[in-house]
Amino acid sequence: MTSFAAEHGRRVRAIVHRKLCGETSGNDSSSDNRNDSSNYSRITASWIRCLNDYRLDPDSMREPQVVERVELQGRQHSLADLRDVAEGEMANLYQQLAGSGYAIMLTDSEGVLLSFFGDPGFSHAASRTGLMPGAVWSEQVQGTNGMGTCLVERRPVSVHQDEHYLSRNIGLSCAAAPIFNHRGDLVAVLDASGESRLAQQHTLALVSASVQMIENRVFLHQFRNKYIVRFHNRPEFVGTLSEGAIALSATGQVLAATRRALLLLGLGSPAEIEGRAITDVFNLSFPGLLECCVKTAFHPVPIFEIRHGARFFAVSYAPAPGGTASRKPAPQSPPLAQAAQPQTPLDRLHHGDAEMAHNVQVAKKVMERNVAVMLLGETGTGKELFAQALHRSSSRADQPFVAINCASIPEALIESELFGYVPGAFTGARKDGHAGKLLHANGGTLFLDEIGDMPVGLQARLLRVIEEREVLPLGGKLPIKLDIRLISATHCDLQARILDKQFREDLFYRLHGVAIVMPPLRTRADRRRLIEQVLLEESENDAVVALAPSLLAALERHPWPGNIRQLRQLLRSMVALRESDLLTLGDLPPQFAPGTAADARSTIQAAAAAAADDASAPEKDMNPLECAERDALIQELTRHGWNISTLARKLKISRNTLYRKVQRLNISNPDKAVLH
Repeated sequence: MTSFAAEHGRRVRAIVHRKLCGETSGNDSSSDNRNDSSNYSRITASWIRCLNDYRLDPDSMREPQVVERVELQGRQHSLADLRDVAEGEMANLYQQLAGSGYAIMLTDSEGVLLSFFGDPGFSHAASRTGLMPGAVWSEQVQGTNGMGTCLVERRPVSVHQDEHYLSRNIGLSCAAAPIFNHRGDLVAVLDASGESRLAQQHTLALVSASVQMIENRVFLHQFRNKYIVRFHNRPEFVGTLSEGAIALSATGQVLAATRRALLLLGLGSPAEIEGRAITDVFNLSFPGLLECCVKTAFHPVPIFEIRHGARFFAVSYAPAPGGTASRKPAPQSPPLAQAAQPQTPLDRLHHGDAEMAHNVQVAKKVMERNVAVMLLGETGTGKELFAQALHRSSSRADQPFVAINCASIPEALIESELFGYVPGAFTGARKDGHAGKLLHANGGTLFLDEIGDMPVGLQARLLRVIEEREVLPLGGKLPIKLDIRLISATHCDLQARILDKQFREDLFYRLHGVAIVMPPLRTRADRRRLIEQVLLEESENDAVVALAPSLLAALERHPWPGNIRQLRQLLRSMVALRESDLLTLGDLPPQFAPGTAADARSTIQAAAAAAADDASAPEKDMNPLECAERDALIQELTRHGWNISTLARKLKISRNTLYRKVQRLNISNPDKAVLH
């Protein structure tokens, strides 16, 4: 045991003792005392449970507890529907946190780790601390930690390094959020954990947003055979993760509601709405709501809540084809000559930019034809958002939209993810088989993102599927007919990959029916309107947030190398951390840095990118922990302008010690300036 770990154990016992005795101390350095003035903060309360209730030794070095393989498979099978949805969102979250040293995990309600997304280097190091499928991360077993404490608290929590109870876990930083079903039962936990010394403040917000997406998608899938009312107090947010959703019987009785729906309606539990007639909730009859939605081409219509008269905007959807709900004939829509031409989701993607307007018109012309669409453009320009809008604007809007990122799924899994498999196809396969993304998309749209990163061997199978419109699952004997619209996207130069034998030319021409190039944010003429729209979307749960003119001007001038994705993450963090509803230049995070015209901070960002590029070569000879330390140190150096003296003071180490770390980890200033 290291002296640091032993000191952590003594500190835990001392703090718990002082809390139980009602003492306070100005020397108490625990994170909970720094950030929480209450007598029993969440971290300290958890420590007390661990020591007094669970009788855990903070210095324990016992091997991680792992369930048997058969038990793990049983637990995974019991949450199969949730895992199918969650693993796609986990892959997206992993991409958003790429380069931050985090892995994404899903546990069941007892803290058993079911699924894990992480880069191979970190995965190897993580397995030594028990971050692997089958490991038990309940608070009773692992002490204070993100997943286990989240299960006890039933709310999002973050546990950073020495806030962990067990000494062996103090190298981890965790952000976890609970996943509930429509009955209010806590069924799983989503967690992002890593060994980075940097506690990224936006990580917990991203995890919580992913949980909201998972809950919404599971709800819509579970009640796909029922009528669904989706609503929000702002019409532009119907169809987003912040909407509320209510499932109805054919007679208009409420069957279930999402957590967000209860929050919007000011209700405390599902029991307050389940079993009630929809007319007891809103001021419009069920047939009337259906008729209004048809007349408005399924655009949100205003409705009013009965109890307090609050106004919402809603869209009602009939059961999916093949559903069991009894149907009523759809009301006839008015003649086109009498109806205003509705704005489609595609139309709402541009705000005056000529190139985006052209893209929308091209997409409209091909969306009802059997023409493959390829979206080209830099990372973060909104290719998936465009694909979703194309799907929702077409006649397949009520059919599945299935997205798969060919770069984020391990090569060993991508074939089974796409084509599925039959029971017993290979060791570890689910006993009931797996349908695969292609079959999930049957009748709807399949979106293949980062298609340029698909393994060459798999490209031949995909080509066959596209040509013959049928799929043969792994281990299967009979092909299954497919009816899908195909959209692909890439930021790569596929022609260059063809020349390098990394991409099949015949597959390229099958996917390249029509190419749509997404313009980078820095060239869009509607940048100002787009910034305001993204801010509106990211502040929907709060008061109306505005941008000061100087900040808006700086954001307009910024080159945005990460495009809309970078803009969205920045505004999301600023909204979450704001001190008032007017954002100013002072609200920009330190690493963004605008200077007077955003040029100074662009230089810093370019330096950071150069540092990241320079980092790739030396990291080849380092172990995962050294790589994580190197990445963290480069980020801190960049944040402090490569000033060794300033950073040494912050880290509370000598300049010589920091110089030795820089040399040992082969770190150099990207602009070749002297470190001072």
